[in-house]
Amino acid sequence: MKWSQATETGRVRQQNEDNFCICPDIGLFALADGMGGHQAGEIASRLATQKLADFIQTHPELYSDQETLLTSGIQEINHQIYLISQQNKRYRGMGTTLTAALIQNNHLYLAHIGDSRLYLIRREHIKQLTEDHTVVQNLVTGGTISADQARTHPKRHILTRALGVDLNVEADISKITLRTQDKILLCTDGLTNYVTLEEIHHLVSNATEVKQAVHSLTKMALERGGADNITVILVAVD
Repeated sequence: MKWSQATETGRVRQQNEDNFCICPDIGLFALADGMGGHQAGEIASRLATQKLADFIQTHPELYSDQETLLTSGIQEINHQIYLISQQNKRYRGMGTTLTAALIQNNHLYLAHIGDSRLYLIRREHIKQLTEDHTVVQNLVTGGTISADQARTHPKRHILTRALGVDLNVEADISKITLRTQDKILLCTDGLTNYVTLEEIHHLVSNATEVKQAVHSLTKMALERGGADNITVILVAVD
């Protein structure tokens, strides 16, 4: 595998509340977009990514069932973040998205909460493998508004599910078989708010290397306003 990553505070925000982790020895690529005042968002996203890596590395007995490994890890992390938020008033209500790819033996195991995203780029096609946990996505799914209308809807940032907000949380867990030359893109909404699906596909497919693709994606988001933090991870399968 080859990979590259970038994270940018953007042109408006004073602090970067995104965090990511890359652990090639265990095949883990994950990112999180935190929320909450008093730097709580940064703390929640950092805890999510760091503790997921720690959990996977310290629970080898669960490696025979990666779905259970991810589910158990996320429940444990959610509980820890929730308790911290309850014990410290400054962190009350903090939470984070979490999108994680565990790549092992030509399989991608995906865990997802919130509105960060994971895309699969396979030859001439791109497919979003995650579904946003937002009020607006529920409206799109129910046929109330179109996907184009969702891009500018005033409630597009309201999450229906986040890590650490409640004592219990349900993550979307899935598995796909990877093929040679597949590319996996993880990103926060600081990218997808400014760069379309077609543009993502074009920039990734036409880049000569993963580092160039990541640079082009973050540059486009910044040039179009960069009002949010931007984090991108791109993995190319050999």
